[in-house]
This record gives sequence, structure tokens and C-alpha cells, in this order.
Amino acid sequence: MGTLENGDMVTEDAEKQLSHQQNAGASKGKLILKVPKGTRDFSPKQMAIREKIFSIIISCFKRHGAVTIDTPVFELKELLQENYGEEAKLIYDLEDQGGEMLSLRYDLTVPFARFLAMNKIKRCKRYHIAKVYRRDSPSIKRGRFREFIQCDFDIAGQYDPMIPDAECLKVMYEILTALQVGDFLIKINDRRILQGIFTICGIPEIKFERICSTLDKLDKISWEEVKNEMILEDGISPECVNCISEYVQLHGGPDLIEKLLKDPKLAQNRLAMEGLEDMKLLFEYLTLFGIIDQVSLHLSLARGLAYYTGVIYEAVLLCQKHSRLNESLSLTSVAGGGRYDELVAKFDSKGHKVPCVGLSIGVERLFSIIEQNNEMSKQKIRTTETQVLVATPQKNFLAFKMKLISELWNAGIKAEMLYKKNPRLLEQLQYCEETGIPLAIIVGEQELNDGIVKLRDVVTRKEVNIPQENFIEEIKRRLEKYNT
Repeated sequence: MGTLENGDMVTEDAEKQLSHQQNAGASKGKLILKVPKGTRDFSPKQMAIREKIFSIIISCFKRHGAVTIDTPVFELKELLQENYGEEAKLIYDLEDQGGEMLSLRYDLTVPFARFLAMNKIKRCKRYHIAKVYRRDSPSIKRGRFREFIQCDFDIAGQYDPMIPDAECLKVMYEILTALQVGDFLIKINDRRILQGIFTICGIPEIKFERICSTLDKLDKISWEEVKNEMILEDGISPECVNCISEYVQLHGGPDLIEKLLKDPKLAQNRLAMEGLEDMKLLFEYLTLFGIIDQVSLHLSLARGLAYYTGVIYEAVLLCQKHSRLNESLSLTSVAGGGRYDELVAKFDSKGHKVPCVGLSIGVERLFSIIEQNNEMSKQKIRTTETQVLVATPQKNFLAFKMKLISELWNAGIKAEMLYKKNPRLLEQLQYCEETGIPLAIIVGEQELNDGIVKLRDVVTRKEVNIPQENFIEEIKRRLEKYNT
């Protein structure tokens, strides 16, 4: 299944036919202009929205003391293939180059673990914002692409239980609140609790990752469909599936945790009890952080990636409506993460552990919602940060304009002028209004003779005369109120 540029889904046969038509056109010398499937371009207006999103996210990461790193966009193939379980089939492999089999990075977590192991780093709080690649079935309507940006925050190191985990959830809460994307819920679970449930329900340990991947589909399909897949495709008996169903449909807060701690079946499983005790502690910390109302223990949450070892979480938006596409975005996952204590040891020659916990923000889905909200509110988006336009009402003033704009640039002021020797003044002022430039400097023969410049407030259209020798200081003073 694929998508057309307008986001409509197409069948595999139709997709092959479309590809054949495009190739036929190309063979006749007609270049078909399109982006690769699952990717997209972003206009200046869209990039302005995205930059604002990134600014809010980075500000939060830095507020919590994170440093930033970067890693290559591709890694050794064997390094990636062994750490994603069922999801490894979505990894993009590259041709053998120079004797190394390479793959495009699937996420930013495995490269981070490799970075820690290579550099013998035992403690680190980092953030990383970069593109990742997945050979998935793209859906523009759902904000799912093959090339997309992840915003990750991770805490690595040996610390007291649940303190770093609570901070990661606080970071997730702060970002989603600051982005003003509507009501959201952070679902929490623990891989140890899940493993305990599967064990007491008779699921073989060898099938744990497979069942987690199936359970992870609950945000896309119904519980009945998940049950059928477990029975028909995963080979789990109906009795075992019914046993699982008694637990995985439970959700709640501290009361549910207390109930599960007293469950006689779970009490026989050490891993489940460890997970529940940590969950109880985590909820105490989340209460202290003031975010307990936005979190809930959901025993159906599985997170399909194989490297998770403990607490896992996922943020979903509630009751969002995408009017242009006429589809509900309720329960759309926009962030996720969890604890992965064993991953670094896989890359360390001596197997030294570096416990880690982190989160990843799904920018593409958030962008789709924020962009739609802006369209509905008809909010004007500035695509440029220009603060001042240097303009003239007369001919033959290009040299003087270039001198003035150079002084503005040297003073750190964001300035522009039209690339014409003799533009009309109306054209110049209209450009200011269209792009949201707040101030315009107007210079003509009269202003030059009087040793002044005319400063125009584009919104109010009020003009004042300012001596040329201190026009920089006056512009800076006035720009403070615009906060540009």
C-alpha cells in the first residue's frame, strides 16, 4: 500500500502501474518531478511553524540540563539489525561501500547507545534532533513518513530508581503543554509487568517480543483484531489469549497498582512485582511533579521495540479533529519512550552496563495538527525575521541605501532592501506589510540634505524623523517593543 502526493492511499497494483507510467515517461525524455514516496518538501511558511516547534522543544531540553550530540545518518548494518526485533524489517539498507554493509538509522536511541559505549561514557543527559528513516507504509493523513525528524531526550547513568524516569515524563508533559496541541494523556506501563502477565498466562518466553509487537497495534486496530492475530498468526491458544485479555484491558492510577500488587497470580512472578513496586514509586514522583492527572497505567501498552527493559510510556492526543481531511485524530500517538538498561552493554567489549531512559517527540504528527490549527484560526505566519526595510521614494539612491543597510547589518539588525535600483515606494511598503516587517527606513533627497532618516511604523503608518548619526540606537529601542 502506498500514497499519492495528495495523501490518498493506493493499492500495490495501482502503485506499480503508477510507477510504470512514471518510468515510461522518464524513458521518453520527460522528467517526472516528484519527491520519493514517504517524503515531503516544506514551504517557508511550514518551516516557520516547524522552527517554532523545535525552539519550544529545545528550550525545554536545555532547561532540564541536557547537552546535544550528533551521530552519522547511517550506521553499520549489523549494529542496527540486531536491536529492533520485529521492527528490523523496516530498516533501509545501503549498498556495500568500501567493504562495509551500512543502513540508515531507524531511530536515535541505538546510535546514542553506540556513542556511549565507544566513548566509555557512564553518565550523560543529552538531546538529539535529527532525521531518521523507516521503510514503512507512509500515510500523509496520519503524519507517517519514511523520512522524518525525531526529537530525543535521554538520561544515561546509574541513579536511584524512577527519578530520571519521572523527569523524562515531566519533560514530555512540559513540551506537549507548551505546544498547545490540546488535551493529552500519557500512558505508562512496564515491560517487566507485561512479561509477568505473559508468563502467568502461559506464553512462552521466546514469543514475548512477537506478542509485544502484536499488542502494540492496539492504537491502530481493535482488541478483537489483536486477539485474532495472536491466535491465528502468533500461535497462542485461545485460553492464553483470554487470560491476557483479563489484564491488558485494565487501566488506572495508584488504586490499580495497589490492586495488582495484591493479585495472587502476579504475586508469584518476581519481575511483575519489581515492575509494580517501581511503578508505585514513579506515580509518587509524578504527583510531586504535579502531572499525575495526565498519566495513567495502561497494561495494554507494549512499545514494539525490542530494547526496552522496564518502564515504557506513550503520549496520545485526545479528541483532535482534522477538519480538512475530515478524519478523527483522537488517540494519536505523538511521543513515546522508556527504559533500556541493556542496550549499551551490547556494544561494550566488556559488557559494562549503562542504564538509560529517554523519550522521543513525534514532530511530524504535532506539526500536522499545529499547521491545521493555524489554518483554522487564520493566523498569519511570518516566514522572515527581517526587522527593517531600507526604502527610498526617489531614483538614484541605491548607493546610499546600501550604505545604510550595511550599517544595520553591522549592528546586528535584520534588514532588507528590494533588489532594484529605482523601486516604487508603494511597492516597498507593500512588501513590508506582506512579510510582516515592522519598521521601514525611508531616505530621499530631502532627508539626505537635512541629515535625517524617516522611520515608519508599518502597522500604524506613523513616521518620525531621526538624525542619521543615532538612527541605529533609535531603531534598537523601538524594536524592543516588537520583540522581533
